[in-house]
This record gives sequence, C-alpha cells and structure tokens, in this order.
Amino acid sequence: MEAYANKGGDSSVAAYEIGNDGIRVRFQDGAVYLYSYGKPGSHHVEQMKTLARNGVGLNSYINRNVRKEYAARE
Repeated sequence: MEAYANKGGDSSVAAYEIGNDGIRVRFQDGAVYLYSYGKPGSHHVEQMKTLARNGVGLNSYINRNVRKEYAARE
C-alpha cells in the first residue's frame, strides 16, 4: 500500500492501493476496505482513485458518498 499524503492534515485514511477495478483503503485504526466497480460502482471508485493520488479529500468523499457501500472489509 502507498501512504496517503493527507494534505488536509485531518484524514482518517492512512494508505491506499489502486487496482484496475477497485481501490483498497486502510484507515488509521488499521481497518482495510475494498471499494470495487461492483460496489459502490465504477464512478465512485474512479473518483476515489483520483482523490487518493492527489492526497486530499478521500476521507470526506467516502463519508459523504459511499460510507458502508464497500465490497469487502479485510
């Protein structure tokens, strides 16, 4: 996983891993969630990939748009 840049300074996201059709997100508490094209859908996943690469806004996006709509908790 790649460390999340956290440019806003207050994110709960610690790291992420981008795949072809999904993104895995590790939070500060150690929980890892998979968001996939299947759930919550490709539109959300592609937005999340962009935010992850930019290092800002990922935690807010998850809270506002996908919350518990993850494919798996690891």
